[in-house]
Amino acid sequence: MKQKHLTFFICLISFPLCVKGQWKLGVTGGADYNIYSINNHYMIDWHYKGAWGGLAGIMAQYDLNSWFGIRGDLNWAMKSHKQYRTGLLSNTNFRLENHYIQFPIMASFNFGGERIRGILNIGGYGAYWLSSYFNGKMAINIDYTAIVSGGFQNYTSLEFVDKRDNRFDCGFVLGIGVDWNFSRHWGAQVEARCYYSTLSTQKDYMLIKDPKYNTTLALQFATYYLF
Repeated sequence: MKQKHLTFFICLISFPLCVKGQWKLGVTGGADYNIYSINNHYMIDWHYKGAWGGLAGIMAQYDLNSWFGIRGDLNWAMKSHKQYRTGLLSNTNFRLENHYIQFPIMASFNFGGERIRGILNIGGYGAYWLSSYFNGKMAINIDYTAIVSGGFQNYTSLEFVDKRDNRFDCGFVLGIGVDWNFSRHWGAQVEARCYYSTLSTQKDYMLIKDPKYNTTLALQFATYYLF
């Protein structure tokens, strides 16, 4: 019985290696727009807006057949937002620029013709918050302890606080686009994606729950080599 189980396990892990498939390796780049979700609670004079950014990285995909493959990306992405304030401290208007490294793994479905095909990518991602920068005007200083002149501050690097900041992120990713295999070994893609975070950027370190989430919409391009 143990020998049968061992044989079955070896066949199971060896199956992907026995399937005739094709590798795609390439580079990606594009633009993204991040939406920051937050509950203002009593701070009704604070307002939040999405912000544009960029992303770039590498991709690898193994196609098991003509319509299905497994894809993994490794990319740098900006997940930024803008904040402004109305009322007494209306001189506050700034942008928080956040940089992440993220790793989406997706099931990739292909449909359509031989050279021009539609693609649908569905999966999840993990990410790590690399750095954060402040740029703009503040009627109070960045740690909210004193009134200041409200002058312009140009890209000040912010320090992370372990008790407050959650630097790990994960969530779901959905992408839809077009693949163009324009030669025997080369192809290109254009794809719209949505990265939906399920982890708050802020830990539960206060009595009042104050979760904050990123939802990132991306338009990216890729060029790849087929082996």
